[in-house]
Amino acid sequence: MTATYPPLNRLKRLCEDLWIVDGPLIRYGLPLLKFSFPTRMTIVRVAGDLFIHSPTALTPELTAEVEAIGTPRWLIAPNRIHYWWIPDWKRAFPEAEVWLAPGIAERAGDRIAFSFQPLDGAGAYPWDGPLATLPAQSRYMTEYVFFHRPSATLILTDLIENFEPAKLSGRVMRWLTRLGGVQDPDGSMPRDMRMTFSGRKVQLRSAVATMIAWRPERIILAHGRWYDRDGAAELRRAFRWLLES
Repeated sequence: MTATYPPLNRLKRLCEDLWIVDGPLIRYGLPLLKFSFPTRMTIVRVAGDLFIHSPTALTPELTAEVEAIGTPRWLIAPNRIHYWWIPDWKRAFPEAEVWLAPGIAERAGDRIAFSFQPLDGAGAYPWDGPLATLPAQSRYMTEYVFFHRPSATLILTDLIENFEPAKLSGRVMRWLTRLGGVQDPDGSMPRDMRMTFSGRKVQLRSAVATMIAWRPERIILAHGRWYDRDGAAELRRAFRWLLES
């Protein structure tokens, strides 16, 4: 089985005004211990304008498909490690506004050589109304969570990862993802990421409670198998380590 979710770099319509794009593998981790991650972006159409969440690699074919459904208006880097392809999208769509989570500008250096808007709270944002915005802040990074109200879709990045064993290369990766708490069917927040919420569990618990109260039907993840149903139940399962503590 392939490690990715083909077809890659193509729009996949989930429902009215909502698409995902499955992108290529990336290598991420420690300098001498990097692992392959499948990537995924989400596109939401808001009155003809496009909200581009965690952009993946941009190809000419994908550019044409995106232009056919609307005008890219907001390019969203939702946490400090999800920004790499933002410059490519900005070059292709120079009128689009770039919105960056805290820490990206310092981390990216010269790669972000253009003006941007900060994601710095729970509102107000130009996409308010159809999309709710919620920060989850740890000692390491802040991830911004989005909820598309018309389709009851929660859009996450790294708060939940869910790697399918059959798509992993070798026993080591299967062992590590299981140990890390990010293996399907029990994907959750990576255990190392949980430690960065030390001292902030009350705030994280409040954010998770808000997500559950939204009653999402589906949850889109950046890495691994996403949830096409029972979103609120998946949140309770994935965050039981927090909610039951």
